[in-house]
Amino acid sequence: MGQKVNPISFRLQVHKNWSSRWFAPKKDFAKLLIEDVRIREIIEKKFASRPTINLIEIERSANLITVTIHTAKAGVVIGRGGSGATELKAEIEKIASLPVRLNIEEVKRPELAAKLVAENIARQLERRVNFRRAIKMTAQNVMAAGAKGVRIQVAGRLNNAEMARSEKLIQGSVPLHTLRADIDFHVARAQTPAGIIGVKVWICKGERI
Repeated sequence: MGQKVNPISFRLQVHKNWSSRWFAPKKDFAKLLIEDVRIREIIEKKFASRPTINLIEIERSANLITVTIHTAKAGVVIGRGGSGATELKAEIEKIASLPVRLNIEEVKRPELAAKLVAENIARQLERRVNFRRAIKMTAQNVMAAGAKGVRIQVAGRLNNAEMARSEKLIQGSVPLHTLRADIDFHVARAQTPAGIIGVKVWICKGERI
């Protein structure tokens, strides 16, 4: 009855993986979880002005924390001569309980990354681009990049309307109930003068056998 399941958590252990991978005793779990959240916040905040971060993976071993940043623009994260990466690593180590190793991986096709697509639409809505134009152009770019299907939904006071409403656009096939389907999903928020507009993006990249 209208109860939604996140498409990524629905496919965990089928062909998706957790973005934080570690085990901890019960007494340490809450402390390490808060540490993970703060690490993610530091990275997201640093690159909040432009949507470049797609995924942050955190792995913990007995004496090391490995943070892997998947980004559309590796050069922006690394900085000139590696200064950006060094600075970021130093910031993370201030709050981390163990030494940190920072890996930066480039996303080959950012048009197929739901987080980057959703944040791009949100930034356009903040610049007062017409929402229909923004979602239509984005959907065309995603399909042109090789996606099997895309679904975009925006909700809120669209075009400064008095009443909030939701609009969606679907191109191709997005089979949410098929576990084999490789579906990427993200929710972003656009902070407009009329209020917050929510943006949801589902991208189907085909089926995994």
